Amino acid sequence: MKAVAIVPAYNEEGRVGATVRSLLESGAVDRVVVVDDGSKDATGAEAEAAGAAVIALRKNRGKGGALTEGIAAVDAAAYLLADADLGETAGRLAALVERVASGGAHLAIAQFDTPGGFGLAKGLARAGIRLLTGETFKSPLSGQRAIAREALDAVWPLPVGWGVEVAMTVKALWKGFTVVEVPVELTHRATGRDAAGFLHRGRQCAAVLRTLCELGLSRGRAR
Repeated sequence: MKAVAIVPAYNEEGRVGATVRSLLESGAVDRVVVVDDGSKDATGAEAEAAGAAVIALRKNRGKGGALTEGIAAVDAAAYLLADADLGETAGRLAALVERVASGGAHLAIAQFDTPGGFGLAKGLARAGIRLLTGETFKSPLSGQRAIAREALDAVWPLPVGWGVEVAMTVKALWKGFTVVEVPVELTHRATGRDAAGFLHRGRQCAAVLRTLCELGLSRGRAR
């Protein structure tokens, strides 16, 4: 089984091309679809030159919104979700596709250390997932994931913002799918400790908390 890679990208000129090439060279994906999420630079052109099919969004829709557009445009047995800033290390995500293709998991998440930041959003996500499912994940916010089509259908629709990873994990576990973490060595652009970095982390924490609350409420209503 080969997957289709879906890569949401916002202002990733200078890295997205290397990410696309590495994914294609890995042999794990049939094609790469980059969703240019309203970038103001040459992200789309760079991705296309590297061999990706590009979906250009006029306005920034957020990670979940971009993923939704990309997935909806492609029919595949499995999907590899990858961030645009992984560069030459993106090809190592082949290990995730292999785990899903072998039947060892329905959802395989890349476990890796994220540089920068203070771990607030990660800690919140880890605690929330544990509370809702009883399972603990080392990289609960990892956006690098391979997912089988049947599992993706079960967790659809995806949230539009930064809560997409948490929602995907929780819903997959609730529906009885096997979710595993796979250690992968990756590099990507770290969130800085400047004002922009603090704002980003604040928005991420808010999105994760909102998603966890919505999941908890939906679970309560279902009972």
